[in-house]
Amino acid sequence: MTGQEKIDALIASISDIQDRITESAVMTVGAVGYAAIGGVINDDTFDDGLITSSELNAYLDAKELVLNHDYAIAETAEQMFMQEHAANMNSLDTAVDNLAAATAIVMTAVEVTSIAAEADTKPEQVELQGMLETDAYSLDTAEVNEYNEAVAAVETFAQQAGAYMAAANNDDLTATVDSYAAANNFMVGSYTAITYTQNIDEFVITWGDSSFGTGFQGYLTPDMKNASEIYAAGEYINEYGAMPTQ
Repeated sequence: MTGQEKIDALIASISDIQDRITESAVMTVGAVGYAAIGGVINDDTFDDGLITSSELNAYLDAKELVLNHDYAIAETAEQMFMQEHAANMNSLDTAVDNLAAATAIVMTAVEVTSIAAEADTKPEQVELQGMLETDAYSLDTAEVNEYNEAVAAVETFAQQAGAYMAAANNDDLTATVDSYAAANNFMVGSYTAITYTQNIDEFVITWGDSSFGTGFQGYLTPDMKNASEIYAAGEYINEYGAMPTQ
């Protein structure tokens, strides 16, 4: 049974139990109603509300199957790529938070531009000097490096997350990976390493104990986005709150 088939069996077993619960709930309302006016219900009228041993066993068996299945192991290339997409999106969230923090430091420092632009008197120029002598209103190499590293991290994780999503949606690529894994008796999810290099549009996947990676190249060219497209999307999202329709 596949992992999904095990979940389906669990759902079916729970559904049977839910039917019993619904039956007993309705029967209880009716029984209480008759009891209040002197109606005598027959023996065994609640039998359809009892959970049978076979239903319980079906549930317990299905639950055990689900608990023992390793859902972290991808069974298809699509699942593998989506797992990598999710991991990189998590890293991207952290990178965006780090960039926001680094940007706040830089923005505070560059706020002196408004003071500098108006510093045309001696007192104002002395005030400007005083601001520049404080840590908050001056930049140093460490702060700039932290900002630049944060920008680079956002680029990296956004690129990787997008690539893995595009890969998961690419039927030709997923079929090729699935076929390769099947031909070599690999479970797709047993891979030990996966990388994507954008400038050559190549995924390299290593399975099991093999010391070499297998390359899958040239599948994502239609999905590439340049700086102007990214900037335009950013402006659109800032104005309308969503990605432009494709």
